[in-house]
Amino acid sequence: MNKRLKLLSVVVLSLALTACLGAVVGTAVDVTLEVAKVPFKVAGAIVDVATPEEDDDED
Repeated sequence: MNKRLKLLSVVVLSLALTACLGAVVGTAVDVTLEVAKVPFKVAGAIVDVATPEEDDDED
């Protein structure tokens, strides 16, 4: 009975650690994607500021 309890404990802890590792990896991927998007957002903002707006007044 004691060996079965130890085996069950090891299996449960292994599954718990796997779930934690998955959450950490998922968060790291999300952060990496957001960091990769930043230069494009900054470049887009610079282009928006640098280009003059055109007036469509034809009166």
